[in-house]
Amino acid sequence: MQIQGNIVDIENRRIFKGEIVVENGKITSVKESNHTVNTFILPGFVDAHIHIESSMLVPSEFAKIALTHGTVATVSDPHEIANVLGVDGVNFMIENGKKVPLKFNFGTPSCVPATSFESAGAVIDANDIKTLLENPEIKYLAEMMNYPGVIYQDEEVLKKIAWAKHYNKPVDGHAPGLRGKDLDAYIAAGIYTDHECFTYEEALEKLQKGMKVIIREGSAAKNFEALIDLLPEHYENMMFCSDDKHPDDLLVGHINQLCERAVAKGIDVFKVLNTACVNPVKHYNLDVGLLNEGDTADFIVVEDLEKFKVIQTYINGELVAENGKSFVKSVDFEVLNNFNTDKKKNSDFEFHSASEKIRVIEALDGELVTNEIEANSLIQEGNLVSDVNNDILKMTVVNRYKNAEPAVAFIKNFGLKEGAIASSVGHDSHNIIAVGVSDEAICKAVNLLIENKGGICAVTHSEEKVVPLPVAGIMSDQPAEIIGKAYAELDAMAKKMGSKLRAPYMTLSFMALLVIPALKLSDKGLFDGNSFKFTSVEIK
Repeated sequence: MQIQGNIVDIENRRIFKGEIVVENGKITSVKESNHTVNTFILPGFVDAHIHIESSMLVPSEFAKIALTHGTVATVSDPHEIANVLGVDGVNFMIENGKKVPLKFNFGTPSCVPATSFESAGAVIDANDIKTLLENPEIKYLAEMMNYPGVIYQDEEVLKKIAWAKHYNKPVDGHAPGLRGKDLDAYIAAGIYTDHECFTYEEALEKLQKGMKVIIREGSAAKNFEALIDLLPEHYENMMFCSDDKHPDDLLVGHINQLCERAVAKGIDVFKVLNTACVNPVKHYNLDVGLLNEGDTADFIVVEDLEKFKVIQTYINGELVAENGKSFVKSVDFEVLNNFNTDKKKNSDFEFHSASEKIRVIEALDGELVTNEIEANSLIQEGNLVSDVNNDILKMTVVNRYKNAEPAVAFIKNFGLKEGAIASSVGHDSHNIIAVGVSDEAICKAVNLLIENKGGICAVTHSEEKVVPLPVAGIMSDQPAEIIGKAYAELDAMAKKMGSKLRAPYMTLSFMALLVIPALKLSDKGLFDGNSFKFTSVEIK
């Protein structure tokens, strides 16, 4: 096979008219040649950190869409399904991903459960980490979210890191807001990446101290604008990632969008492509070609180097997508799940109190971090209830793995004027999380998900809509086009109900993520992410 075009030699910073010869999935020749083809050939894009599960698609269905956007590989942390199903969940992702051409590079989740302050469906300890790292399919130790455990030298945490070093595999970081001496200790443990930076100053300090910063732009957490000005000077130590990408967003674009935005800011195209294509391959030692002789033939053809409209995607010399159409077919797979709780009653969500003030989670649009604020209580018949007029809504996290009393707290900025929304995609343990204007609406939404053994939903007094997620309660068994459309309709319903958030369900899914400050809710109670301990809803 021969491909002609303007060849983009990223590492040598040159573009030339040339021809690529491919035999048996490998590039055998890259040479200059005269022709009239005006398209550009370059290495494929790599998402340097993503939880495939957050697309609500199994890997084989995710691949079908990502390939159309020029993504040839991902660095994938199966942390979400691992919190539900443990090692079996990790193996499910690996096996399903192997059935399609896209090069999924899975890590072993380092924090299952993420903390001891929530109920997950499984545990992956240091011995499990060792077994997983022995597998050549496992490329790295995934994000070490337990940064207090690293800093204070928790024995189990250090064992996990030690096994990664033993097998010569990178350790990914996760340390939002970590600075100064604590950051020094984190780096000294052997952790050299972070995708959680949300300010320029934080990212700059991490870069100056030798870390590689991954610019994240997902469906909820959007840090591109805050960090992109660092790229011109620090591009050799930066990468792009989505972290969490909902299906409707994935249908529109992927890493190609970040390249377009970066170039539009006037950043040198070679620096942008180094970040998007080359750096992840080298840092994680991926089996992904970079358009050199002898490499696997993983590359893309784009219309130009401004919009990065992808015309063709090749992996191992095979044309896998062309002009927005994927040639990957759906594959069969076994549906695994872990959902074992009974339906709830309205009274389960009551919060009896006489407190005049309450502690409230303030959700921030486009951020995983939250604020802690105080608000006046609204009490009816001794029960703390949603204050819709002031946008202080009741929320709950319900243990999905066994029958237990729901945890209740309050949250601001969801903006609902009626009904409730709920999701069994609730990072990291994937219990049911719901926000609503009344106990009745919350109970109705929670029970709808229990009936379906997982999903996302919206309910009002006159309407209910649900997207079932039968695979571990976090992924669909349907193709991307179907789930993407269904999700978009649900997103629109939540906004019709009053939500002003750009991605209300993605934001909702992170309101139980305890490792991100400041205030979150687990199935065991309200949690202060700064002091790393439970706190009270009531302010006395």
